[in-house]
Amino acid sequence: MANAFVSNQSLPDFSLWEKLVDKRTLCSFELEFTARCNLNCRHCYINLPAGDRKARSNELAFDQISRIADEAVSLGAIWCLLNGGEPLLREDFFDIFTALKKKGLLVTVFTNGTLISDRHVQFFKHYPPRDIEMTVYGVTQTTYERITRRPGSYRAFRHGLDLLLSSGIQVTLKAMAMQSNYHEMADISRFCLQYGSRDYRFDPFLHLRYDNDANRNREIIAERLSPEQIITLEESEPSRLEGLRHARIFPGDPGSAKPDVYRIFGCGIGKENCCVSSSGMFSFCSSLRHPDCVYDLKNGSLKEAWEILFPKIRNMRSSRKVYIDNCAECPIINLCRWCPALAHLETGSLDLPVEYFCQTAHDRAKTLKVDQELYKIKIS
Repeated sequence: MANAFVSNQSLPDFSLWEKLVDKRTLCSFELEFTARCNLNCRHCYINLPAGDRKARSNELAFDQISRIADEAVSLGAIWCLLNGGEPLLREDFFDIFTALKKKGLLVTVFTNGTLISDRHVQFFKHYPPRDIEMTVYGVTQTTYERITRRPGSYRAFRHGLDLLLSSGIQVTLKAMAMQSNYHEMADISRFCLQYGSRDYRFDPFLHLRYDNDANRNREIIAERLSPEQIITLEESEPSRLEGLRHARIFPGDPGSAKPDVYRIFGCGIGKENCCVSSSGMFSFCSSLRHPDCVYDLKNGSLKEAWEILFPKIRNMRSSRKVYIDNCAECPIINLCRWCPALAHLETGSLDLPVEYFCQTAHDRAKTLKVDQELYKIKIS
């Protein structure tokens, strides 16, 4: 398939990007501690075995993480998200977490909770994280372990959660919705609201593997909910449906700017956040793995990446007709999961539509009673 990207400064630009250029400040960064995990969740887009030697050898060392964090703070960052894989697998977790806190950063940890021990509890009481977030895959052992494919993982999850809660450490609970736990989603919602410290949220969109593993991708696709199932879940959560109703802003609405339809990235990417992969690759979004959109921090600085990569991504445009006629001018794009990063994972290109996302957006529009004439858009 021919490359449809063009960079043409003469093209008219009615987007908000020009205003963002002078107002960019790094506020937070996501640090992917490791791609390794002690679980083997069937929907996961990143996990590698806990003992994977190659993955371990590619991970950023303590000194490298410390340098990157120093650079992030110097650029204005005040918050850091530690993600994985499973970050608690790192033997130097405590050292890195302490170092980040001592740099003045607020630190959030995403963990599956199965490795939480008394030592973690005492550590978090001494060095409180901004938040700890855990995903609830099921509220029964059968469902939970069907997803994680690790016997004993449900008991370990409940034990870790109980340790944290009994010590007064707040936890935010969330869920991934998929075929394996769809029948338990109502119970998962009640569980999360009962034990979690903040409003419960779920994500029904499973995206594909970063490593393009074909067998794992087939598993992920098999676990995806149908658009009808997604709508049914959303209708059961009034606050979520209301959020979608407020999110829909159509091109041509009063007060909305006319989009530059040639520009691929129409979001606020690169304005105040960035991500660093376990191997030291910088990007403005954790899902954005296109080779033209990453920067190797092992051979450069965060400041260089922040300043060099932004204009490059900002000026990415497409001349591909299927993109311009569909996603670029779609009046219900804000009801769609489509974005260039996920399009690349799904299709290999940043500027191709994804039929699954498109169909779900159309069904959402029908649920919200959006004018039928506004979304008669077909993928050709």
